[in-house]
Amino acid sequence: MRTYFARIPQTLIMCIMMMLISCLFAVCSGSAASAKKAQTECNIHEGACSLQLTGRTVALEISPRPVRAMADLTFRVTVSGPPLSGTPHIDLGMPGMEMGPNRVNMEKTGENTYTGNGVIVRCPSGKTTWRAAVTVPETGTAAFVFDVVY
Repeated sequence: MRTYFARIPQTLIMCIMMMLISCLFAVCSGSAASAKKAQTECNIHEGACSLQLTGRTVALEISPRPVRAMADLTFRVTVSGPPLSGTPHIDLGMPGMEMGPNRVNMEKTGENTYTGNGVIVRCPSGKTTWRAAVTVPETGTAAFVFDVVY
């Protein structure tokens, strides 16, 4: 009788763990679906992509094209409106996936135009969808989602 009751907590813990793992998979697959939908809005291989951000247009261009992982890339950000008080920066990552920091620091190269160099790494999972989060001082962050070539 003691053995039966000793197993109940183990069984309950296993059931809870299985439910948590199932929920994790459901959340991850939902994030991937929404990332694919947003990706169609930015074909970075065709040229610059732009988004509206609190009264400004933020444009991102990456070269050379096609944009390839594990290659030296030049990132160019252009922001409309009055001059910025600081320099934008770009944080690269994959939608729905926790990754280490991969920041592209920008330098001013013209009026409201900033350029920086960086590398988009190859994901071991084989996924090719990336996000470039362009943070513009005193304005906010514009997120561009696009596919790269391996």
